Amino acid sequence: MGEMRSEGGAAARRRQRAERAAAARPQASQPQPAQERKRSNFIAESWAELKKVEWPGQNQVIQGTVVVLIACLVVGTFLYVNDQVWKWVVSKVLLGQ
Repeated sequence: MGEMRSEGGAAARRRQRAERAAAARPQASQPQPAQERKRSNFIAESWAELKKVEWPGQNQVIQGTVVVLIACLVVGTFLYVNDQVWKWVVSKVLLGQ
């Protein structure tokens, strides 16, 4: 019971469910190939990590998109102005045209 508190209730329940499911599965007479075990282990671990992710809400996604668009506009404007200034400097000052 103390172990369950240290892990957290949801994690302990998931672990117990996984142990029961593993015990209920019939044991295969031949071992799985190593690559197949690695792949299934990778998929299971990836799925477990995806469950831990705190996904953003709609408002957070909209705010993040607006921030990125504004930043692109500001940087694009800066680069355009900088390009026009240097074009003038190169053509008038350096090339003497």
